Order: sequence, then C-alpha cells, then structure tokens
Amino acid sequence: MIRRHELSDEEWEFVRPLLPVSLRGRKRLDDRRVLNGIVWKFRTGTAWRDVPERYGPWQTLHTRFRRWALDGTFERMLRAAQAQADAAGDIEWLVSVDSTVLRAHQHAAGARKGGAVAHASDARGVA
Repeated sequence: MIRRHELSDEEWEFVRPLLPVSLRGRKRLDDRRVLNGIVWKFRTGTAWRDVPERYGPWQTLHTRFRRWALDGTFERMLRAAQAQADAAGDIEWLVSVDSTVLRAHQHAAGARKGGAVAHASDARGVA
C-alpha cells in the first residue's frame, strides 16, 4: 500500500539505480523504506525523531540521508530528473533577470532624523 508521502513504483524505479550500492556484508534496512522515510520527513516538515517507525529507526534514516547528501546521491537524482524532464520538453530554460533599481526613502534605511550624522569636529565648531 502506497501512502500519501511515499514514492510510487514508477518514482522508485527511476531513483533505484541512482542509489549507491552498499559494500558492507551486514544486512541493512531496505533503501526504498529508508528513502520513503526521508521523503516523508521533508514533505511533512517534522523532526527526524518524529518519523513513523514503519520507516525504520530515525537514526538510520538520518545517517543514510547525510551519507547520500555528502556523496552526491541527491544531486545525481536531481540531474537525472532534470534531464528526463528536459528530454520530454517539460522544462523551459528561459530565464528573465530584472535589474530594476529601486531607491528607498531615507526613513526606510534607518537614517537618523535631521539628516546626516555630524562629525565630532563639527559639533565643537572646529573645521
């Protein structure tokens, strides 16, 4: 049963080959389960400790998230998704940059009342 914040089968098949292969001999928590927990955490905005136990221990999710972030796994996923969307014509790369300059009123900038700040020499009448 796919829950609201979990990857569909199609999404999982897309990202599965992009995940690193574990070279350790011990059995580890299923990558799909962990990735679903990570996705759930970020889609809901909750703390790591509040991720439901069905995704595994929160420490495992956090450790795997950090490892994948550091080794570029999420960047590979983003690049692959962008490439797929670009090939399908779903991305428009035209960017408009507006260089308009807008001057703020002096009171908006935190200026002192009465104009410019007087120098100490001006206050004593010394030029």
